Amino acid sequence: MRALTWQGTNKVGIENVPDPKLLNRSDCIIKVSSTAICGSDLHLYGGKVPTLLKGDVLGHEFMGEVVEIGRDVKKLKVGEKVVVPFNIACGQCYFCENKMFSACDNSNPNPGISQLGTGQNCSALFGYTHMCGGYAGGQA
Repeated sequence: MRALTWQGTNKVGIENVPDPKLLNRSDCIIKVSSTAICGSDLHLYGGKVPTLLKGDVLGHEFMGEVVEIGRDVKKLKVGEKVVVPFNIACGQCYFCENKMFSACDNSNPNPGISQLGTGQNCSALFGYTHMCGGYAGGQA
């Protein structure tokens, strides 16, 4: 598939990147139909946020159609239209159970990096550096 990738400070490009794959039983694959660029993307574009690597797929505001679901997914069906939030949440930790999804304890596989960069742990975020999980964005 083609996606908008970060190529260095003030430089992005459209590249062919591997199609997404289900990695966990609770994963979904979304065929992106619309995406947006916001002020947070400008921080990435300008190189103001550390741990972004050349070739990372940008985009944390997107919507589309569910095209594949993991076997543990119960609330979504293939073919449904969805709007995807910026943050990634496990749905099971203290913060998620109390609807504070952006503070999820379990979604970011790199919490130590965010602790060094910002002084606090953060949940994982789509398309927003490796200190926020390193997950590909939705500008694809």
